[in-house]
Amino acid sequence: MTKDPQAKRKPENCAFVIFGVTGDLTHRLVMPSLYNLAAEHLLPEKFCVVGVARKGQSDDELRDSLMQGLREFATRPVDDDVAQKLLQCVTFVEADPKDPPSFDRLHEHLDSLECAQDTGGNRLFYLATPPAAFAPTARELGRTGMMKENGAWRRLVIEKPFGTDLASARALNAELLKIMEEHQIYRIDHYLGKETVQNILVLRFANGMFEPIWNRNHIDHIQITVEEKLGVGHRGGFYDATGALRDMVPNHLFQLMSLVAMEPPSRFDAHSVRSEKAEVLTAIQQPSEEEALRNSVRAQYLAGRIGDDEIPDYRNTQDVKPGSSTETYVALKLMIDNWRWAGVPFYLRTGKALAHKRTEVAIKFKQAPLSMFSGTAVDRLSQNFLTIGIAPTETIELQFNAKIPGPSVMIDGVEMKFRYGDYFRADPSTGYETLIYDCMIGDNILFQRADGVEAGWQAVQPFLDAWKKAGVNGIETYPAGSEGPACADELLRRDGRSWRKFS
Repeated sequence: MTKDPQAKRKPENCAFVIFGVTGDLTHRLVMPSLYNLAAEHLLPEKFCVVGVARKGQSDDELRDSLMQGLREFATRPVDDDVAQKLLQCVTFVEADPKDPPSFDRLHEHLDSLECAQDTGGNRLFYLATPPAAFAPTARELGRTGMMKENGAWRRLVIEKPFGTDLASARALNAELLKIMEEHQIYRIDHYLGKETVQNILVLRFANGMFEPIWNRNHIDHIQITVEEKLGVGHRGGFYDATGALRDMVPNHLFQLMSLVAMEPPSRFDAHSVRSEKAEVLTAIQQPSEEEALRNSVRAQYLAGRIGDDEIPDYRNTQDVKPGSSTETYVALKLMIDNWRWAGVPFYLRTGKALAHKRTEVAIKFKQAPLSMFSGTAVDRLSQNFLTIGIAPTETIELQFNAKIPGPSVMIDGVEMKFRYGDYFRADPSTGYETLIYDCMIGDNILFQRADGVEAGWQAVQPFLDAWKKAGVNGIETYPAGSEGPACADELLRRDGRSWRKFS
């Protein structure tokens, strides 16, 4: 029998410890992802889940809560046998970094479980907590020795945001690296779990037709868009302290940008890929204060309607400070100082309460000369775009020119579109399954390294500093449910360009 090349190996036996187990992230994403892995037989043979939270409850109460979450948020029909087998291995421990003895009890609980379940001492700690708890939790894990790798692996998964600026990101990295080694840290970004995002590397480096023209000689500019229809909702306090730039750009948008712009790695391994991604972010030009203000747009949404929902002004949202200068929309023009991309602008935009929910990367190729068509009816050519759609539909679309049937030479733009759902059969997923699986097998190719995180914050720090100095001056507005602020169009228009229209 020929071995299936797509077959994945099971991870080594381990304990999966979730800090913040009672929270929204665990119920919406982490547990549905574990369920999907269980349904695909991709969890370890001997496996246990330890839920940790500050307020106590019984094991059965936690299992019931997680089961309710599965029924509400699972991406596929829930098989009770699979769910019950997964939930049977769940136990609960009450622990708080402010109470060191509680972490000693957690350590004892894990030691006892590992003996009973024969998990081999391997531990994956997942911090599904607010960012303020990252460092205190890591310190307690270090103090109790739970991160020491004595013949068994110990790994820590950290959600975004990783810091709030360059200084805080450096401080958090420094603190973590006092406690553990870099290879033990998995800075997770769920965007990198999406198949289309991972396919950017394959599209570029496994097809001889693209890489030779993937440079300043053939590409005019690149647009990266992440738009959301949802407003801030009940997260006013968190969002007002964060904003669109901090929330989305150093992680989601820069991950997409680095995959599109990186040099070919010498080999497909974590060190090589992550080194090239970090190199791209390091090469982003550092603008002056004047340039940062000129090459950025920040805006807040006003009241409007999205579908059946009435959205209030951002500043009237609960827990948002009166007169807030926090942006709900940001657009940036960035330049990369290296041989491949010199002179090629990267336009990034993201925002909330917009007309569409979409994520895409659009590569605009340079216009072909019109000279050979002189004396014909052709007076213009359509734009050549290669567009990688990530949400709501995973697609790769190529837009090019073709002759319109008829006796005279007339040209129009046409599209070829590849849809993942049409070509490949795949069960719906959360995007976390691949990432959690990779954590368990020790493959950190899809996770950020310390230098990459810091390079991302270094690239946006000039904008943060310029905006802080400007305060409310320069903040634009846009109605909820619209395409965003009109001045975002001007960011490209002054360069003789425009945003790709969403069809």
